[in-house]
Amino acid sequence: MNKIWLVIQREYLSRVKKKSFLLATLLTPLIFPAIMGIFIWIAVEEKENQSLRIIEVVDENNLFFMESSDQYAFSFSDRNVEEAKELVQKGDRYGFLLIPKIDLENPQGITYYGEENPNMNLISYLESSLRKKIEDQRLYDSGIDPQILSEIRTSVDVTAITLDEEGGERVSDATVNYAIGFLAGILIYMFIFIYGNQIMQGVIEEKSSRIVEILVSSLKPFQLMMGKIVGIAGVGLTQLLIWIVLIGTLTTVVTGFLGMQMPQQQALEMAQADMGEAVPDGELGEILAVIQGIDFVTLVGTFVFYFLGGYLLYGALFAGIGSAVDAPSDAQQFMLPVTIPLIVAYMGLFVFVLQDPNSTTSFWLSIVPLTSPIAMMGRISYGVPFWELLLSMGLLVLGFLATTWLAGKIYRIGILMHGTKPGYKTLWKWIKTSN
Repeated sequence: MNKIWLVIQREYLSRVKKKSFLLATLLTPLIFPAIMGIFIWIAVEEKENQSLRIIEVVDENNLFFMESSDQYAFSFSDRNVEEAKELVQKGDRYGFLLIPKIDLENPQGITYYGEENPNMNLISYLESSLRKKIEDQRLYDSGIDPQILSEIRTSVDVTAITLDEEGGERVSDATVNYAIGFLAGILIYMFIFIYGNQIMQGVIEEKSSRIVEILVSSLKPFQLMMGKIVGIAGVGLTQLLIWIVLIGTLTTVVTGFLGMQMPQQQALEMAQADMGEAVPDGELGEILAVIQGIDFVTLVGTFVFYFLGGYLLYGALFAGIGSAVDAPSDAQQFMLPVTIPLIVAYMGLFVFVLQDPNSTTSFWLSIVPLTSPIAMMGRISYGVPFWELLLSMGLLVLGFLATTWLAGKIYRIGILMHGTKPGYKTLWKWIKTSN
């Protein structure tokens, strides 16, 4: 155990002391907000400098009136189709909308002409505007005043309450749960790939430089592999914790500079001011209720567990691949079986888990060890039964032990093999024959 600890120290300190680690750790929390700020600034500038686009409308029904927006204005005329097209070709109009004689029950033939391919927002705006006009006209023809219907229409907000087994209630919000699951799943996906590849690259470099032959003379190959995996896991966890502290600090500083308050500050002040009063009504009250309903202790605890469990499971496989080859290019043939479960988990996160976290597919994705680190983090914010969480964690631990055993058998032989390009048959032979 002492030898494994020495390898862990070596792997951890050799990476943490690198300038590249310090730069990546300190600059990443600044780069992403800066990129987002640049995009927002460009979008605002484009919106301010964008000229109004005029669309010519030829309505052969004399029924439709298109309301202008911030981007588009509509000019109605009695021009024929060729004259309207000519305006577009000359640049006097951005586009031309033709509304021929149509049957209101089955409107067909409405066409938009333009020199540029229209974007989705324009087509959606035209379709929704025309649909509303047609519906209003059909109501009017049926003897119903559309204005009366618009006056009696009411917006309804449904508050979601989750009941626990003990009869307690908590307010939940699907949007917040989606965002938490999305961010947590993506972070684990990225870290597994980034630090898993670091393990593989490190093993290949040590093997090609023959340093590993010196190392295995004083410790077992399995000890070297475990020390490398755990050491790099510590690097990833350290980097993640630093990012959390930096992002939290920067957010507090920026919001304070702009004269704003953090949500937790608002909640604390309201709790102190209205200690004996009910939760405030309105949007702020709903936000505070949702925040209070989130179990942050469970959320953070499960994230750390699946972060480490997923990394250790895949880290062992990446170490096994690195030990079997002499160059990164040779590792590509073995990467596919490892990356397929990750891709399945990534796609399943969006297609199944975040859409319906309680579906059968979401359940199995969060239980199978190869996909559970990503899938379970997509479900955890929605609330997962304790037995499912316990089963998933137990299987992930067993999965890590299984992949470590499997990778260890490959590592023992492959780490000392040079000049050969093993295939799957060779790896299987190593697994069966190694002691």
